[in-house]
Amino acid sequence: RRVHGHAALLDIIPNSNLQSLLYDAQFSANHIAYSHAATMFTNYFGAPNVEEYNALKKNLAKSLDSEGNLTLLKALNRRLHRGPQESYAHEVVKRFPEIVSGLYDDFVDKCNGKGVGEINEALKHQIERLVGERSDKHVLMAFLLFNTHLRKTNFFQPLKSALSFRLDPGFLKNLDFPELPHGIFLIIGRDFKGFHVRFRDIARGGVRMIRSANEHSYETNSLRLFDEVYGLAYTQQKKNKDIPEGGSKGNFLLQLGYQGSGFLSFERYMDAFLDVLLPNPYVKDNLGKDEIIFFGPDEGTAEWMDWAALYSKQRGYKMWKSLTTGKAPALGGIPHDVYGMTTLSVHGVALEVMKKLGWKEEEVTKFQTGGPDGDLGSNEIKLSKDRTIGVVDGSGVVFDPQGLNRQELERLANSRKMIENFDASKLGKEGFKVLIKDKNVKLPNGEVIEDGMQFRNTFHLHPMVQADLFVPCGGRPEAVNASNVHKMFLPNGQPKFKVIVEGANLFITEDARLVLEKAGVLLHKDATANKGGVTSSSLEVLAGLALSDEEHSKWMMCPKDGEAPDFYKRYVEEIQRRVVDNAKAEFDCIWREHEATKKPRTVISNQLSDKINQLDDYIRSTSMFDVESTRLAVMHKALPKTLLQEVGIKEVLERVPEAYQRAIFSNFIASHYVYQYGLEANEIGFFEFMKKLLE
Repeated sequence: RRVHGHAALLDIIPNSNLQSLLYDAQFSANHIAYSHAATMFTNYFGAPNVEEYNALKKNLAKSLDSEGNLTLLKALNRRLHRGPQESYAHEVVKRFPEIVSGLYDDFVDKCNGKGVGEINEALKHQIERLVGERSDKHVLMAFLLFNTHLRKTNFFQPLKSALSFRLDPGFLKNLDFPELPHGIFLIIGRDFKGFHVRFRDIARGGVRMIRSANEHSYETNSLRLFDEVYGLAYTQQKKNKDIPEGGSKGNFLLQLGYQGSGFLSFERYMDAFLDVLLPNPYVKDNLGKDEIIFFGPDEGTAEWMDWAALYSKQRGYKMWKSLTTGKAPALGGIPHDVYGMTTLSVHGVALEVMKKLGWKEEEVTKFQTGGPDGDLGSNEIKLSKDRTIGVVDGSGVVFDPQGLNRQELERLANSRKMIENFDASKLGKEGFKVLIKDKNVKLPNGEVIEDGMQFRNTFHLHPMVQADLFVPCGGRPEAVNASNVHKMFLPNGQPKFKVIVEGANLFITEDARLVLEKAGVLLHKDATANKGGVTSSSLEVLAGLALSDEEHSKWMMCPKDGEAPDFYKRYVEEIQRRVVDNAKAEFDCIWREHEATKKPRTVISNQLSDKINQLDDYIRSTSMFDVESTRLAVMHKALPKTLLQEVGIKEVLERVPEAYQRAIFSNFIASHYVYQYGLEANEIGFFEFMKKLLE
């Protein structure tokens, strides 16, 4: 049984040269698996503190005009100053097997609830005394840090498909991240490695799969793995200011030799996550409270949300109907693309800007990344009436300075096809189509494009691309950053775009946004513009929590070939109205604040998110919710009318977990108050607001 257990454990982690310690009988399989997990932690979070960097940061912080430079310095530090490479950490393990054995014993103690959250001083002194080389010492101290911040793991569960570790995020304090999250999960499988980051005790966000075309791509993706998931979760937290769930995000990177095992890796990722989420006799709960987490679709995982919900039901998860959003309508899902949920907020912000500037949409020139095959890209085409001059998607670039044929764009959007299918005969004399596979293509202006892929990746920076409005609806994070933002300007110094409404998450870095705004670009960042989808997903979660299995089946599950239930249709329409109302409320607040203070809209958006989230947290810490009359008055206004009419508030409040009710209550008050009274809102304003709210 022991041999079988060792083999099973080694089978769920990648092969490494650590296994030689097993063959030499120095380590057990448990020691190998522990060392592998601690090595991954060390690789991402075990960077030594560098005195020169700290001195530079301190000097920059004293400068009045250094905020952008300081932000950039911190980002570069996170990106470049990683912990030791995996291969080096493995060699350290081999050099100090006795110390690592002691670290493993400390790990076992922490898993059993002994000394949780406390650093093992005896081990610390042993490492300081016996390890001379500074880099070796950093590796072993990082192993000790891993133990100290461990709160839950499925490590000792006999049957598991991957290893999962729930970590307290305190180890990020010295690594220059802008805000500490609520929790971090580290998940390791044979064919993948990944993270999950959440910023509140109740959180929701997508799970992203990352593939790599070659070894260089894999190394780049691996290097950015945690930074990317943290950045996406952080943006989600800013964006989720209108809903009860905090921001979260998950990702997993397929190992280079397993690019075809995406679904299997997703299954293992979710299975390991559920191991530590559900009550489990093999998992010591050192948190002492249940965690409420909801998942959504993201790059590469959209088709697997149904499986995850049904699998969690099979494993006994009571909130299985709400575990994932983005499910098929047959399971009660509300597809963002079908109902244009994300685009309703992005395009809504664009329309509000045009209204303020006195523009007629039909006369506005627009450039967009993200094509007619995607959710946001296709719906942006279908909802808009502008003169679109260019579209970039996964297949390439289509461009016409006189405006692309709208009927042809709509044909592709309705059929969800990439721009490689754009009929080139419908292009003007100066128009062209360049696909990623193309080589040495001559454009109408005489320019020769040597590589279609490179041209596609950087076309948004090309000098010929200039328009009234730029709407990024897709593209990789940080496509516009401090190193290339100068290419967003014409030779005369004027910006190429007058207005940017950032639909794609993290398309533009924060420092680049500020550069553009300083030059006069009217920019609304992702956390302001792209929040319709999170509103829709949140209300999909609520329906799953508030409806019984029978009601959910009858009212929310749509026949595959039949008409949606009447409740479903009314509920979707109410969600769409709420998406539009939320987008307008934030836009109006930002516009007023900018007119009054002239602060960059990017800064105002961040401050709004922070103020709402801080007030939300404060309200949740008070006894306001416990006053029945106040609770009922607020919940009557916060909960969807469609739900209250069919189920009734009494039943809804009996079914929805109290922690989630408190989140609805505090978020509704905080967001509505701040949008109405602005950043300078005070106690008297809050009194007046609550008085009106309770009438």
